Amino acid sequence: MLQPSDSQKSQFSNPNQTPGRAVSVPVEQATIGRSLVIKGEVSGSESLYVDGKIEGTVNLGDSRVTIGRNGSVAANITAREVVILGKVQGNIQCSDRLDIRSEGALTGDVITQRISVEDGAILKGSVQVRAADQKHAQGKPASAEAAKAAEQPKAAAAAAGA
Repeated sequence: MLQPSDSQKSQFSNPNQTPGRAVSVPVEQATIGRSLVIKGEVSGSESLYVDGKIEGTVNLGDSRVTIGRNGSVAANITAREVVILGKVQGNIQCSDRLDIRSEGALTGDVITQRISVEDGAILKGSVQVRAADQKHAQGKPASAEAAKAAEQPKAAAAAAGA
């Protein structure tokens, strides 16, 4: 009968030890495969990799959406981060960044804090790059002075019209 050597005994002596695993938080990512077609709303709280087709809306506000090389999306996308390697038709709103790789194509308007467009990528639409503090104050003036400055032209226009 085979007996384990001393080095093998010490390797398995601690049951709490898991050999071969690095200490890291697992990243949950859902995948939409090549043959899948989704029509409607996709929402959730984990990252999404799209290699198939989506038509509708994608709302993953605190996660990453990656459109793979075979992916085709005809939807408005709201996410923390969007990476495009395939084709997207629709508006994109990112709370962090948009990355369009060299194989990627986007037709739509973009609102983001950071954007990266590689050589060879296609981007058709408008781009708004907002500062980090503006994402919480969308549609609201940043200060009381800005509010007064915004009201002055309205008051002048009202006085001119009267």
